[in-house]
Amino acid sequence: MELSNRKAYHEFYFEATYVAGIVLQGTEIKSLRSGKASFNDSLYAFGTYTNHEPMQERKLLMTKRELKKLETKIKEKGYSIIPLKIFISEKGLAKMEIGLGKGKKLYDKRETIKERDNDRDIKRKYGI
Repeated sequence: MELSNRKAYHEFYFEATYVAGIVLQGTEIKSLRSGKASFNDSLYAFGTYTNHEPMQERKLLMTKRELKKLETKIKEKGYSIIPLKIFISEKGLAKMEIGLGKGKKLYDKRETIKERDNDRDIKRKYGI
């Protein structure tokens, strides 16, 4: 099960990506494994009073070196940390790929759309 944030690639340029562990509670991991997760919340349909608050902060697990690098970049103007993917690793652990991104301007977004359309047309024409 992999959940991807496709809109992020349209809105941001990414300088670096990191894979971090994510701390989830019982019904949240069940929701992710069943494929019913989203970036905003993760409610488990079969949970009862044990369901957790859907809009809560979740801890990311990274090394100190990576955290310091991110911290220095975030202090610069225009940088953000954006979630790109949520997935289950081979060991069965919940992981999140995050990207260090800088927001695109409107003309950059138009250029991205134009490139994507051109690539699509070329693939159709040559059957790649």
